Amino acid sequence: MPAHVPDAADIAIVQVPGLGLCPRLLAQVEAIFFEASGRTLTPGAEREAFRERWLGRYLSGGSDVVLLALEGSDRVAGYLVGALENPAEQPRFADIRYLHTDFAELCRRFPAHLHINLAPAFRCKGIGGRLIEAFAIRAAAAHAPGMHVVTGEGMRNVGFYRRCGFAEHGRAPWNGRTVLFLARALVSKVDRAGRHRATGRR
Repeated sequence: MPAHVPDAADIAIVQVPGLGLCPRLLAQVEAIFFEASGRTLTPGAEREAFRERWLGRYLSGGSDVVLLALEGSDRVAGYLVGALENPAEQPRFADIRYLHTDFAELCRRFPAHLHINLAPAFRCKGIGGRLIEAFAIRAAAAHAPGMHVVTGEGMRNVGFYRRCGFAEHGRAPWNGRTVLFLARALVSKVDRAGRHRATGRR
């Protein structure tokens, strides 16, 4: 039989509770996370610390946002996790030094931030952009003036973020390489009926 070819039209973007995320879906999110990281980590303290820093801390509830791109009801094509408040003002992000030093002022201007990954079979189909827009709507509705991501200089995802409306606002040294602060302004508008309508672009 021919291999299944994913169709982006079959993908739904849904928000799920990070705390108590169904084990079946969580296992898929974790598999995508480790595959996308490109790092080979054996089970143990180092692997758990890596997971907690870039994924786990966003799954504890509160105002954090967890979005899944789902094919059907139980196949995870990709995910986005993000926080709506300024990370430079939160003790839980104290371990990420550049947020509190090099990028502190930029975090104030663009406080919402995110991490996003897709399974290989679902890349380059517009799904990542849909996840970004879904997060932008939620961040603007929460009155965040902007959102940001931090990624390495020369990484392939820089072009993706630029296509999603992000621009470079700063750079800093970290662990022997350069990281970029890519950000996008957010605007919350009021429609004619007086209801707040969130948009991610100016």
